[in-house]
Amino acid sequence: MSALDVRSFTVGAVQENSYIVRADAQASRAVIIDPGDEAERLLAAATDLGVTIEAVLLTHTHFDHIGAVAPVARATGAPVYCPVIEQPVLADVMRWVPPGFGPFESYEADHTVAGGEHLDLAGMGIDVIFTPGHSPGHVTYAFDGALLSGDVLFQGSVGRVDLPGGDWPTLERSIEGLLRAYPAETVVYPGHMGVTTLARERDTNPFLTEIRARLASEQPVTASAPPAGQS
Repeated sequence: MSALDVRSFTVGAVQENSYIVRADAQASRAVIIDPGDEAERLLAAATDLGVTIEAVLLTHTHFDHIGAVAPVARATGAPVYCPVIEQPVLADVMRWVPPGFGPFESYEADHTVAGGEHLDLAGMGIDVIFTPGHSPGHVTYAFDGALLSGDVLFQGSVGRVDLPGGDWPTLERSIEGLLRAYPAETVVYPGHMGVTTLARERDTNPFLTEIRARLASEQPVTASAPPAGQS
């Protein structure tokens, strides 16, 4: 079992989950995922944990996931990794924020990701998976035994698709891709609500009915079995 140490902090008016992740509970280096708000609280948590933040990783750039990026990056000196398609949003945050929220600072990303990259950060190997559907450039970060899924998959729900760039068939394909690529016991740390697993969502999530049916209908073929229609 992975010794990964994941600390969750629910922040801001939209109750977004930000995460500080390190290789184990004794590690002195960490990354922060989606610092959405309350920068001082997140920075204090890093200090209390005794960790140096080596990178800021963004799953996507909806305002509730990036509101504290600029102050966290400035305070820590950590580079920010942003989905390449959504880099312009991070660079002009308030243009995309609905009335009543903010103000938030814009930030020019230090690095961009598109999916397919392997990152070595804070002593951890992290795979970047392109998982659009909730937003056009959304990515999921895969650690050892865990997915930091942003707003793709939630406990008993999925990311909304009624925002600009949202698309249900695309999101459904992204979720199915995760279910096929990673073990059922993989822990999912979502951008809102509680921690779950791929198995739990595969088996019980009401939004995954069609995916569940497709997976259930597939029968594994053993090496010795003849092709269908032949004897």
